[in-house]
Amino acid sequence: MIHSLTHICAVIHFSALGALSLYGAHRLWLLACWWRQRATPGTPDASRPLAEALPLVTVQLPLFNERFVAERLLDAAAALDWPLERLEIQVLDDSTDDTSELIALKVAKLRAEGVDIRQLRRGNRDGFKAGALAEGMAQARGEFLAIFDADFTPAPDFLRRSVPSFADPRVGMVQSRWAFRNAEHSLLTGVQALLLGPHFSIEHQVRFRRGLFFNFNGTAGVWRRRAIEAAGGWQADTVTEDLDLSYRAQLAGWRFVYLDGNAVPSELPVTLAAFRSQQQRWAKGSVQTARKILPRLLRRDLPLAVKCEALSHLLANLCWVLGTVIFLTLYPAIVSRIGVGPWQMLRLDLPLFLATSCAILCYFFAHQAANRGAGRWRCFLALPMICIGLGPSVSLSVLSGMWRRGGFFERTPKFGIAGKGALPKEAALYRQSGVPYLVMNGILFCYALLPLLFAYGQRTWYALPLFALAPCGFLMVMAQEARELRAR
Repeated sequence: MIHSLTHICAVIHFSALGALSLYGAHRLWLLACWWRQRATPGTPDASRPLAEALPLVTVQLPLFNERFVAERLLDAAAALDWPLERLEIQVLDDSTDDTSELIALKVAKLRAEGVDIRQLRRGNRDGFKAGALAEGMAQARGEFLAIFDADFTPAPDFLRRSVPSFADPRVGMVQSRWAFRNAEHSLLTGVQALLLGPHFSIEHQVRFRRGLFFNFNGTAGVWRRRAIEAAGGWQADTVTEDLDLSYRAQLAGWRFVYLDGNAVPSELPVTLAAFRSQQQRWAKGSVQTARKILPRLLRRDLPLAVKCEALSHLLANLCWVLGTVIFLTLYPAIVSRIGVGPWQMLRLDLPLFLATSCAILCYFFAHQAANRGAGRWRCFLALPMICIGLGPSVSLSVLSGMWRRGGFFERTPKFGIAGKGALPKEAALYRQSGVPYLVMNGILFCYALLPLLFAYGQRTWYALPLFALAPCGFLMVMAQEARELRAR
């Protein structure tokens, strides 16, 4: 009976590795396309001049309990280099703390200076961010809508660099690259910068330049109002309303533009709890969007390349589940193969290892090298361990997204930190509890020791470094969790 169970686990283990190797192959394809595109930098869209008659632009700032960054955002929006009579600013304020009072004072000051800015408050949070954006659009006067989350600070020339792309009447959205003002704050923020950087500089670049679908990232972008309306408007049946609207708009025939050179500074989550909740929402929402969008997308008369890339994009977060399955079945898989010699094992294990772990790490390595991130190589080394430690908790959100529509939109708290600045004293008010995850990771850490102890007992020395990754990952995440709990 036990032998049969271990054999089944081994089959599941290698099947999951095989599925994950497809993701690794896709990363290598993106990398190859990006490398070829680097020989022809720039896009015609980025160099178009502004029309003489500038359009009316509405800047939307959706906020919820952002006392540390709200005023900075309003100042940045008011400083945009655009004629005052052609600029409208909406502060979509759903806050339940003193953020609303801070906003009211700042709005009054800016209005006295001649800025057309309004604070819009709702009686509820129905639809969360999607609901706030929809209600704001109903009152907006602008032909174009620029959206910024609380921690973003656009440069004064943001609109002058973005709006020219709309000279093409087919363009429905222009997305700019995220930059990170606090990537050097800690090892955790460095790992996040490494994770997010290629999403823009590689994925968005390749998809845009090859005419494939890509997405609005919820902030640092400008929409043509008619594109939102033609796509059915903002909808809250997923927790990634930006991804959902992006695909609906492109299915409706609108073209998207990505501007890599128009970077907008943002703030990375500085706590593990905030980073985890952000990843959980993105993972859950992408799967919800896949359930909603993929059936209609696959039925459409679209190029095969567009369909294949949409499948890869929307289902990418299933890799969290595959990684967790590989981890959970590792111990029974190696026990079931106790009589197999090392050379026989390498014939299967080595190709799968190269196609999964090495392929994915090569993707991040190339981005790090191209951007001269010499000071962040420790982040590259920590990346697989932190992903292993977060894998099970994010996987639960992916599974939830497979079966449930919508859900609670948990904001990612930001604290106005730049560089290596310290957390403000009031930051504890916005921190999430991590006790359940600390307990879960403690149990998984103990389980992760079993393959390591087994390899040690069998004197399989070459396997020890690989098997040590999982316990090190859970230990790293637990240590960070404990530090944050102690700080509270």
